[in-house]
Amino acid sequence: MDKLRCMEAFVAVVETGNFSAAADKLDVSSVMVGKHIRQLEELLGARLLQRSTRRQSLTEAGAAFYESARTVLEQVRVAEHSIETMQATPRGLLRVSAPVTLGACAIAPLISGYLRQHAEVKVELMLSNTRVDLIEEGFDMAIRIGALADSELVARPLRPYRMIICAAPAYLERAGVPRTSADLPNHQCLAHLVWNGRTAWQLEDKPEYAWPAETRFASNDGQALRAAAVNGAGLILQPEVLLADDLAAGRLVPLLQSHVPAARPVNLVYLRDRRPRRKLMSLVEYLLERMG
Repeated sequence: MDKLRCMEAFVAVVETGNFSAAADKLDVSSVMVGKHIRQLEELLGARLLQRSTRRQSLTEAGAAFYESARTVLEQVRVAEHSIETMQATPRGLLRVSAPVTLGACAIAPLISGYLRQHAEVKVELMLSNTRVDLIEEGFDMAIRIGALADSELVARPLRPYRMIICAAPAYLERAGVPRTSADLPNHQCLAHLVWNGRTAWQLEDKPEYAWPAETRFASNDGQALRAAAVNGAGLILQPEVLLADDLAAGRLVPLLQSHVPAARPVNLVYLRDRRPRRKLMSLVEYLLERMG
C-alpha cells in the first residue's frame, strides 16, 4: 500500500467532489481511486467519506484527516521542489579528492574558475596520493591516475598524465646535454624520496635504465625538486603539469623526450546516480571541457 498515493486520492476526491473528477485529476481510473480510498479507510479503521450516487461528503473523521493529509502532501511537494531547485541551480558543498601534484597544479586553478561561474557552490579539495573511498569518506568526486578497478563508479577520461625530463640551461651548459638514457649516470639526477626499486619510473626505451637511484639531492616534494632544477642542481623527472610554466618560460629545457615513461590514464570518477545532482554534473562538465 502506498500511503502517500492513497492520501493524494482522498484529498483529490474531497477537492473535486467525486471519484470521476479525482480520477481525471490524477490520471487514473475511478476504480483505482475507490481502491485507494478503501485501503486508507481500512488502515485508519474509520470511514472517511459518506458515499452517494452523485457526490461524496466527509465524515467527522474524514474532515479531521483531510486537513492533516493536505498538510502532509504540501510538505512533500515542498521537499520535492527543494530537490528539483537544487538540481536545476548548482548549489551546496562538493568534496573532491585528487592526487597531490595534479590536484595542486591543474585541478585547483580550474576549480577557482568554476567557482567564479557558480556563486552558490562551495568546494573542498583534498589532496592525497592515497585512493579514497567515495562512500565511506563522503566524497562527491575523485581524480585518479592509473588503471581503474572500481566498476561501480562512473569514469570520465581526462588528459593523460605525462612525465618529462628536463634541466636548466645553466646546468646543461656546465654538464653537457644527455643524448640517450645511457648518459644519465654521468649527470646529477634529482630524486624523489618516495621512489624505490618498485615505484621508480622506468624509462620507456630501455627499462634496464631506471632513473638513477644515487643522487646528491633528493626530496619528498615535487615542488622542491622543481625549484632545485630551475636553479641548476641537475636533471629532473617530474609530471608535465608541475613543470609546464618553467618549460614555457625557458627556465627548464625538455630532454630525452622519446625516453620518458609512458603516459598514464587519468579519470574523473563519481558514484552512479539515476538522476545526478546538478552541482556535481556542473563541475564534471567544467573539468571535462578543459581537461578532457
